[in-house]
Amino acid sequence: MKENVKVLWVFDVISPFAYLAFARLAQLPADVQLEMVPVLLAGLLERFGQMGPAEIPSKRRFTYRFALWRARRLGLPMRLPPVHPFNPLAALRLIIAAGGERRVVGTVLDAVFRDGRDVSDPAVIAELARSVGVADPHTALADPAIKQRLRENTEWAGARGIFGVPTLVIGEEIFWGHDAIDMALEYLEDPRDFEDAAMRAVETLPVGVQRRK
Repeated sequence: MKENVKVLWVFDVISPFAYLAFARLAQLPADVQLEMVPVLLAGLLERFGQMGPAEIPSKRRFTYRFALWRARRLGLPMRLPPVHPFNPLAALRLIIAAGGERRVVGTVLDAVFRDGRDVSDPAVIAELARSVGVADPHTALADPAIKQRLRENTEWAGARGIFGVPTLVIGEEIFWGHDAIDMALEYLEDPRDFEDAAMRAVETLPVGVQRRK
């Protein structure tokens, strides 16, 4: 692996899988330059014409059950928030206002999926703001520059082809989902393992049929 590789972690606090993946970021090599990139998942879904897991009743039930099961397998405490999906804007803007550092992201994700708190509640956001060093969350979250940064992050992610969260970005490659971290770790170890004929053939695999819209 090359030294000082830059890795981007694209996430939205609305995703229980962001919480699960965050815990595994500690497995990245120590010399990786890891940057947190908060985005609005709803914006990505709209851009690519996708439905969110919670918009299909049977998938919604499975998704929550799978997240809880997976947390148990990983040995992580997990408690779903009072409602889901919820409006994540305040929490995402708070992360940006607090500098977007790893500790800040972990604090917010823990509040949502470890402690089961409702981050669409201004009182919860105010409490979290104090813990991450944002003295005046009302002013900070209303700052046009903070709002614009979130929009730009989301637009960049969509333009980059990032269709869901969480996603690791390593160079030109994306690794979507908490269960793709092992793949990303192997890629960091030796990218050449992903350059064989079978992997390259994916780029030109013909489309046999398309769904009518």
